Amino acid sequence: MKIFDLDLFDSHYYIKRNHIVEQIPFNNRTFYAKFEHIDEPLTQLLLDQHLQREYTIAAPLLKNGYTNYLVIEYKGEEYQRFHHLIKHLFSTLGIENYHIYQGKSEERIQVFIEVDHLSLDEADKQLKELSEMLKAKLMKKWKCLPDSSLPEAYNIVTLPYKKL
Repeated sequence: MKIFDLDLFDSHYYIKRNHIVEQIPFNNRTFYAKFEHIDEPLTQLLLDQHLQREYTIAAPLLKNGYTNYLVIEYKGEEYQRFHHLIKHLFSTLGIENYHIYQGKSEERIQVFIEVDHLSLDEADKQLKELSEMLKAKLMKKWKCLPDSSLPEAYNIVTLPYKKL
């Protein structure tokens, strides 16, 4: 299913619950997931309910260890500066295929960089390089996905609410 300009994996989706739905042991750590895995394609009705903030829906970033998007999610008071900084950085690096969205609040910025069937390790490496470049200009208040240090059920991204 297409969401704004994004063509995310749609074989399943995740819906946020008010309680922990699963404990995930991963690399000698335990993760507590509040997003429930729903093994069905996302419907237009659910997408509309997400946009109306009735539910919080997330999509998987990985399929068989590969991704089509690198995601940087910023949450902080300098969101406007982050927005301009990311556009300038991508212009400098020659990155043209990206989309910027607003998350649940205006302080949440989601940047989706289109890639072509990139392995988790390569995606992680590229995101770490981008993150280091951003750290030189701004205090770190973002996370990068997909991340090889997280289980697959944590390599999900909340669907955006508005295109910026």
